[in-house]
Amino acid sequence: MAKKHILIVPGDGIGQEVTAVGKKVLDKIATKFGHEFTYDEALIGHVAIEATGNPLPDESLEKMKASDAVLFGAVGHPKYDNDPSAKVRPEQGLLKMRKELGLYANLRPIKLFDELLGASSIKPEILKGADILFFRELTGDIYFGEKGRKNNGDTAYDIAEYSRFEVERIARKAFEAARTRRKKLCSVDKANVIETSRLWREVVQKVATEYPDVEVEHQFVDATAMLLIKDPRRFDVVVTANLFGDILTDEASQIAGSMGMLASASIGDGTGVYEPIHGSAHDITGKGVANPLASILSAALLLDISFGMKAESEAVINAVDKVLKAGFRTRDIADAQTPADKILGTDAIGEEVLKNL
Repeated sequence: MAKKHILIVPGDGIGQEVTAVGKKVLDKIATKFGHEFTYDEALIGHVAIEATGNPLPDESLEKMKASDAVLFGAVGHPKYDNDPSAKVRPEQGLLKMRKELGLYANLRPIKLFDELLGASSIKPEILKGADILFFRELTGDIYFGEKGRKNNGDTAYDIAEYSRFEVERIARKAFEAARTRRKKLCSVDKANVIETSRLWREVVQKVATEYPDVEVEHQFVDATAMLLIKDPRRFDVVVTANLFGDILTDEASQIAGSMGMLASASIGDGTGVYEPIHGSAHDITGKGVANPLASILSAALLLDISFGMKAESEAVINAVDKVLKAGFRTRDIADAQTPADKILGTDAIGEEVLKNL
């Protein structure tokens, strides 16, 4: 029996709804496999600003550092989207969390369940068999570089910076993962015009000499964006910088049919954070229609990566697969052939997963 402490950080919008379902799945796994999971909750994002004035209160950060893993929801609120002058924003809490916890690698598995071939806007014959693992660098690039305004506010700048060490550490994680898969790695950059990308390519080429068994390909980000739609099956492991990874993984969500199906893990050398890649989605908040399957699959990643519980993780993934095979859908992954009685809300499809555990 393992004893683990998990911090639930729902955040904003539908994050509250989907993490509640993810926690139920973790509870069921603990019961089924004889583990003991204890929980606490913490604030981040808009709800934290409303309660404390701080998008990541010190208390929340201390709870994160003291936990064995974090199941995270989402941050964001429409009130900030059209107010670029706001000095305190929900996303600041997210960036600070990543920096303070040293979460330099974001893993996003893009794996298509065959039952959802029709849910994507891409032709099924192009999609079938696609299985990609993205490694997005998470603590560098323009998100963390110096930024500001000059010329009386008429000129804005964001400085992108990378050190050799930052590129090396995520490159090694990506190469190690490639060794356990199809032994193919694609490094994505824009080395023809951007200096940080030239350093990125130089470092990846050097690290590649340590992994002669892995086939390495270098692609410009614009070509990668096209090839993800044209031929997603050509990719196995993809490693890229923070900005490029943010955009490409959202594009790749179409391979899986919906952002509501994609889990992610943000890891470093300490506490890992596991979250669906969708945002706070305030347009559907409180309506009970959000897809919790990405949060459930994030819980599966948590079990595997942070706790080393591979059998437990597989049990969760298999339960999701059985629910999809039974024809159950949330509205974001339903198609014209889905019977109305098979389209379920957030809690109902979560219950179906629990039944299959």
